[in-house]
Amino acid sequence: MLPIDGNYDAAFDAYFDNALDKTGLGGQQTFVIREARGNSIIGMTRLYEINPKEKTVLIGYTWYIPSVWGKVYNKECKLLLLGYIFEDLKFNRAELRVAHQNVRSQKAVEKIGAIQEGVLRKHGYRNDGSIRHTLVYSIIDDEWVQTKEKLLSLIAESKND
Repeated sequence: MLPIDGNYDAAFDAYFDNALDKTGLGGQQTFVIREARGNSIIGMTRLYEINPKEKTVLIGYTWYIPSVWGKVYNKECKLLLLGYIFEDLKFNRAELRVAHQNVRSQKAVEKIGAIQEGVLRKHGYRNDGSIRHTLVYSIIDDEWVQTKEKLLSLIAESKND
């Protein structure tokens, strides 16, 4: 989360530079999220800690512009990412980590079918200097077909709204 204060420009530049560094975060792939109709950028997400030997990856550093929060875009994005992870890469596990205070993201991750595995206590610091705990979620290859069906259903429901 970037602070909205006098340091924002410098913090954004550092965040963006890190996103473009393929060696950052233990190896990463960064994706821009665009709205198909207008082709405008509405967010960004990453695959990081990509481990081909163990067939595991983390999904994160995801953000969207506020005007698309709660809409279909995150579900569509996760469908594409998870399809890539399980169908193309043939990985065993996709992990998602969410800060304890980010209830919106926790609900979004749970809604798509990820299973909470635990909490990494005192796992870091928030921008304001307070302690951060991290909730760990995962989807494994054995759950992919069911998760994919759930995502497709959620996407269809969203488009009917």
